[in-house]
Amino acid sequence: MSSDDLRSTRIEKADQLKQQGLNPYAYRWEVTHHTADLQTKYADLAAGEMVEVEVSVAGRIMARRVFGKLAFFTLQDETGQIQLYLDKKAIEVSMAEDAAAFDRLKQLTDVGDIFGARGVIKRTEKGELSVYVRDYEILTKSLLPLPDKWHGLTDVEKRYRQRYVDLIVNPDVRDTFRKRALITAGIRRYLNDRGFVEIETPVLQSEAGGADARPFITHHNALEMDLYLRIATELHLKRLVVGGFERVYEMGRIFRNEGISTRHNPEFTSIEIYQAYGDYLDMMTLVEELITLPAQEVLGTLQISYQGQPVDLTPPWRRVTMHDAVQEQTGLDFSQFTELDEAKTAAKAAGITNIDDCGSIGRLLNEAFEQTVEATLIQPTFVTDYPIEISPLAKPHRSKPGLVERFELFIVGRETANGFSELTDPLDQRQRFEAQAARKAAGDLEAHGVDEDFLTALEYGLPPTVGMGMGIDRLVMLLCDCASIRDAIAFPLLKPEGTG
Repeated sequence: MSSDDLRSTRIEKADQLKQQGLNPYAYRWEVTHHTADLQTKYADLAAGEMVEVEVSVAGRIMARRVFGKLAFFTLQDETGQIQLYLDKKAIEVSMAEDAAAFDRLKQLTDVGDIFGARGVIKRTEKGELSVYVRDYEILTKSLLPLPDKWHGLTDVEKRYRQRYVDLIVNPDVRDTFRKRALITAGIRRYLNDRGFVEIETPVLQSEAGGADARPFITHHNALEMDLYLRIATELHLKRLVVGGFERVYEMGRIFRNEGISTRHNPEFTSIEIYQAYGDYLDMMTLVEELITLPAQEVLGTLQISYQGQPVDLTPPWRRVTMHDAVQEQTGLDFSQFTELDEAKTAAKAAGITNIDDCGSIGRLLNEAFEQTVEATLIQPTFVTDYPIEISPLAKPHRSKPGLVERFELFIVGRETANGFSELTDPLDQRQRFEAQAARKAAGDLEAHGVDEDFLTALEYGLPPTVGMGMGIDRLVMLLCDCASIRDAIAFPLLKPEGTG
């Protein structure tokens, strides 16, 4: 039978329910227990025993077996599954005014229907914990069939496009998003307990900034002006620190008009944290705790596995400078070079490619790091002390000319967090913004203009401050063992069907 025929048949069943004076789309149902609670509470109930305590459950029918005067449904709610034991005699006694109650179960219910049942707890002779049903109600008639129970929803593209079906038939997917909620709640609780305040900042901005990224552009009709969707929350959160908030953060959506891959999605969730009177060393310690405490709470361990690779999250984590990390992999000490051409020659000899556009030794160092080091950082590692050319908002290193006090956290070869001692010198910041603006004028789509209002804020005085940004989706990928970032986002952006 085609899907259209199945849908038509189910519509007919909904009509039959209406003809019998029943509403196939109920208003409410009183739930007293969830299936996981019942499975736990009555785990030791012996086969054949019954407990005369009334329970009321509701959920989706995931399987149906009908044998004459007996039927067995598998009911799934948010927490798990339980069997419904449907005995014609018991149902007719309890629902005496409805002589067709059992026949309706047989003829008008389908896998996928939302179903409410009241009864008592019984473990069958075969050992299956069940609700021995005494009365029931069809709460929502499902018009579309679920995927085949043996194969599930396995088409990856369809899983993302119809996430609601994916959640119904794949318990592991529900578990990922439940864990995601617990992880984000744990992060917020950690910060709130330490005096941080979450304040929301604008999504629509007149000047994109806070990162090297291509923004989305939209238009405000009433104001007759183009606006950017934010690429970071950094510049507004630092305005709050100027205004007197010493510990502030925001967890929210960020938008970058860039490519899509297993690690990148143009709409993602980030958390940015700013702490006055601290530096990047303080923030590295905070990041360790910010990740390990929720991980321990949600997973119960810091010894995890990601795509078959064991990862030990136990702090303290390794800290290594970018210069030392590159030297370990290539033998090149870029701090010894004073001429760019000399450094490029040595880099090419070491197998570093695509370096013709590197206009400084610092950019060359970063290219060497990305090509030779990044993928090797499986265990949690803070890479520190970045070139100033690629860190336009970071404070110059207090003892290493040409570098800034910045770190990036890498786990399983991926950047997970990025932080630095914030640049507080407004004149230095203006020079860096103007250098960015020159790159933008030259055609760099990831560079941005001068944010004059932010510079004005800095001239009022930003205290010594450290900041950090971390991608929540990548953290969830790590802790929930997701192969793709789309597995960590409930509704990832997809092309319309049929567009290739």
